Amino acid sequence: MPRHVRSRRPATLTISAAAERLGISPRMLRYREALGLLPVTQAGTRDRPNGRGHAHRRFGDDDVRAVELGLEIEKDYDITPAALAFALRVLADPRARERVRELGVRIGRLNPPPTRALDWEQEKALRLLGGRRPRPPGAGGASPGAGRAR
Repeated sequence: MPRHVRSRRPATLTISAAAERLGISPRMLRYREALGLLPVTQAGTRDRPNGRGHAHRRFGDDDVRAVELGLEIEKDYDITPAALAFALRVLADPRARERVRELGVRIGRLNPPPTRALDWEQEKALRLLGGRRPRPPGAGGASPGAGRAR
């Protein structure tokens, strides 16, 4: 008679156990999840629904390490979880990134991006000059009025 072999899932923690391991409250862990600061849950990382129809998230080692990294970043840069969540949004959303960059330029915290149109015009002018850069005024050579009758 064949024996049933159970597949072994990696050990996971309840929210209370994960919060205790991290040194934060379960409420703070739920808040971090609501902000998007935890990995998206995979199938099998939630317990079956309880009597009220709610499934409880289980926390694996990767989840705990992600929260630890977030806590470390917040401490190192003296920011809130909400600020960290917004920073991730700026990195992931090109429109948000561009708007934040524009603000940085306007308030003098960032340099304006190089103007590609001017770069193109300069390159075109250099090609027309045969790769020679124009001499600055008074750098020698014939002056514009030299050789003309007076």
